[in-house]
Amino acid sequence: MTSLPQTPLLDSVATPQDLRRLERKDLRQLADELRAEMIDAVGSTGGHLGSGLGVVELTVAVHYVFNTPADRLIWDVGHQAYPHKILTGRRDRIRTLRQGGGLSGFTKRSESEYDPFGAAHSSTSISAGLGFAIANKLVGEPGKAIAVIGDGAMSAGMAYEAMNNAEAAGNRLVVILNDNDMSIAPPVGGLSGYLARLVSSAEFLGLRELARRFARKLPEPLHRAAKKTDEYARGMAMGGTLFEELGFYYVGPIDGHDLDQLVPVLENVRDAAEGPCLIHVVTQKGKGYAPAENSADKYHGVQKFDVVTGEQTKSAGGPPSYTSVFAKALIEEAARDSRVCAITAAMPSGTGLDKFESLYPERSFDVGIAEQHAVTFAAGLAAQGMRPFCAIYSTFLQRAYDQVVHDVAIQNLPVRFAIDRAGLVGADGATHAGSFDVTYLATLPNFVVMAAADEAELVHMVHTAALYDEGPIAFRYPRGNGVGVPLPEVPEALPIGKGRVVRHGSKVALLSLGTRLAEALKAADQLDAKGLSTTVADLRFAKPLDSELIRKLMATHEVVVTIEEGSIGGLGAHVLTLASDEGLTDAGLKIRTMRLPDLFQDHDSPDKQYDDARLNAPHIVETVLSALRHNSSGVEEARA
Repeated sequence: MTSLPQTPLLDSVATPQDLRRLERKDLRQLADELRAEMIDAVGSTGGHLGSGLGVVELTVAVHYVFNTPADRLIWDVGHQAYPHKILTGRRDRIRTLRQGGGLSGFTKRSESEYDPFGAAHSSTSISAGLGFAIANKLVGEPGKAIAVIGDGAMSAGMAYEAMNNAEAAGNRLVVILNDNDMSIAPPVGGLSGYLARLVSSAEFLGLRELARRFARKLPEPLHRAAKKTDEYARGMAMGGTLFEELGFYYVGPIDGHDLDQLVPVLENVRDAAEGPCLIHVVTQKGKGYAPAENSADKYHGVQKFDVVTGEQTKSAGGPPSYTSVFAKALIEEAARDSRVCAITAAMPSGTGLDKFESLYPERSFDVGIAEQHAVTFAAGLAAQGMRPFCAIYSTFLQRAYDQVVHDVAIQNLPVRFAIDRAGLVGADGATHAGSFDVTYLATLPNFVVMAAADEAELVHMVHTAALYDEGPIAFRYPRGNGVGVPLPEVPEALPIGKGRVVRHGSKVALLSLGTRLAEALKAADQLDAKGLSTTVADLRFAKPLDSELIRKLMATHEVVVTIEEGSIGGLGAHVLTLASDEGLTDAGLKIRTMRLPDLFQDHDSPDKQYDDARLNAPHIVETVLSALRHNSSGVEEARA
């Protein structure tokens, strides 16, 4: 057990107001102490490490220069905001990160006035910042909006849509491009830092405005030429021509770890009378912690780890993860069929497609944080006869819903959607929970929607999707490890829209979709022990429903309960619609639906989240017993 780091200067800083009282020469020490505190805290909780370490100096400089929270600081994506949380009154809770009742792993409006906008998905900061800036302009308030956006988030079209519309914000909008893998920047050194300070200085901007006023008096062709000369001269020296064309005054690139460069440039931009400004800052993921510097991918998101050695806590052995089972099954499909290809949106390791890419690089496509493009790209591949698998987390697929509808479903194109992180996801909380995919996909004509009950079923569903060419098909599976069933040596093509009965009974029927099947079987044991003979069915398909099986179970059982790890509007709604359309409740059948509650659940362990959602075995038993205590008119009968 290591002792807490020594942080005498950081101990004196509870809020940014305290930070702004420091001498500039003290900022280096403060940044070093802040980095040590973050490393120690994440070592004890796990979480996102590399991105936060990369913005320590930037966090200090922004809070030192700008008047937060009156100036609105938006982090994009919010997982780089751990140092920000420490400096904004939350240090005493930083070791509760991502735990039940503790701090969120992302920025969150309800958590602090210093978090003006929640950001757990990417590429939203410039749009939101523009909204804050224009709102202040309309009511005459002085505050600025500062959007810190990672270079990965700049791969999404939404960022450019916002920049194209940003001119109206004037100098109230500042965008800081955090370029943390050198994907954009040329080498950064003293000259580029000097140029950045020069072109952002009041003296330079004053001369530039004087030249502009003079140029306006010239004939129009000469006026346009003077404007282009200014843009190209600075573009040749510093780059940034694209951002200039979008209406931003570009400054940079500058070293994001050099406070002697950062602070003067930020001060110049803060005081400038120019329009919206983009500051290009180059940082290093994992800066200041050797294990994270040397392996940025492994230390992007970490388990608890030993601060001295960097060794992460290894999870206990057990069944393989659903993600790895999917990856292996897809690789086997690709070996059988050269038309199988894979698409991910900046999550190759998260979806397991890094393994696919290592074997089939020409059939693997990482399109960046661009889910809309990913879906339509897959639609184009499918229209040309390929068999694309679009592997996207459930929560990220929401970003591409129009493309799913317009480009895939309406055209009935056979795109295969591998939906990872279905259901509740634990420490990442509401923003990453896969709660809605069954609801928003099963409402669409032409779609087939499957949910794997275990890892063996997932293998069968990958094979089923690979062979299905009649239209779009999706299969969902959760985060974490499987339940330990043997994996099939040869996958089966499942009959479309057909479920399976895994346990036979006569009084109660539990209809499960997805991995709550294990809890349904536990509940069946408990109900049988109470003399309530229970059938358990794994429906496999939310669409098309196995209407034949459902009719049979409704006709032969007194109570039918649907169980799913998704929101209202999913399986339960479709089963109720079937029962209503066909008059299956007329004989007094009692139907109950169990699903995720109609709220956004906070981060916690998955077991606790499902317990809070009342989707574990005891809650299933309670639901059945409650239904049996009601007569056919819905009035509760008195207990004997």
